[in-house]
Order: sequence, then C-alpha cells, then structure tokens
Amino acid sequence: MKKVIGLTGGIASGKSTIVDFLISKGYAVIDADKVVHELQQPGGKLNEMIRREFGSDYFDGQGRLLRKKLGQLVFSDEASRQKLGSLQNGVIREELYLRKAHEIDQLPENGVLFMDIPLLIEQDYDGFDEVWLIAVSPDEQIHRIVERDHLTVQEAKDRINAQMPFEQKKKKATHVIDSSGTIQETQEFVEKLLALLY
Repeated sequence: MKKVIGLTGGIASGKSTIVDFLISKGYAVIDADKVVHELQQPGGKLNEMIRREFGSDYFDGQGRLLRKKLGQLVFSDEASRQKLGSLQNGVIREELYLRKAHEIDQLPENGVLFMDIPLLIEQDYDGFDEVWLIAVSPDEQIHRIVERDHLTVQEAKDRINAQMPFEQKKKKATHVIDSSGTIQETQEFVEKLLALLY
C-alpha cells in the first residue's frame, strides 16, 4: 500500500539533513520550501502578489524577491507576517497537493512519499498516514540559526518565537525525531522508523 508521510519541524531543526538522507535512500520527497522558492521566482504565482502587497523595495533589479530582507520584516512585525501568510498559504497549499497527487501516481504499489512542510501542523495540512516531527532544543536551534544564517541571537529568537512550540507540535506527531545528536545517530533513528513502514 502506498503511504504518505508528513515531515515537519521548526527552523534549524535538522529537516534538510533528514530530507537529504531520505533522497539518498531513493525516497520521493516534496520539499515545500523549494516549491515556495519556485513560486516566488520572477514569473511565479507568488512573485507579483508579494510585489503588489509589500512593494518593489523587496525585489532586486531582476525582479527576484529579496527573501532575507522580507524575512527581517515579517519576523519582527506580526501584522506583516499575518499578511504574507494569508497571501501565500492558499497558493502554496494548492501547489503542494497538486504535486502530491502527481507523485502518488508515480509511486510503486508499496512506495512511500515524504512531504517536508515546515507549517504542516500550524496550517492543518492533512492526508498523511503518519507525521514525523523533527525536534531539537531551543538552545541548539539558536546556535544553528546564528551559525547558518549569520543572524543575531535576538533575530534567531524572533524566528523561533514566531513558530508553534515543539511541545504543542508533539501532540500531533506520530513520531518525534530528536536531531540534537550526531547526524549518524539521527540517520540511524530514521532507519528504524523506515523499517516500521513495511
């Protein structure tokens, strides 16, 4: 039987590492962040919508969205974050479900499709056989965000505080993957969960 697994977790929780591992094992993965990037490119459905709402200051000379600049605005201003969310969420949801339907058609009879959606729980996405939550301690999150994105500790905290706390998300998850350890330890745990799918 074909299965669809939802992957989610907070910023810098280690989702990308797990997604890369799943892809290396031959699993089909729909990455919501990549889909959003595509939709925000010049000519994409979201590009013009964002320009109309937020103005051309958030775009470069080639019409590309300045994501970091827009991020600084929406993570420091609740009204702007709400506005961007209401603008984007319907378009993103529609595109993700279209791609899900397409990928399921391509799967073999016992195939598994993973959908990596950061706001899977917050936005009430459904249609999954299981939901895997990737979790990490807030201190480790802050450390990773500062290192990876070159942000201040306060900017990192703003991004974490803008998301639903892990403790709330855990109530909706089938399995919780703690990615605080080494990459190998995380991969070994994911291997155990994969074995349970068959």
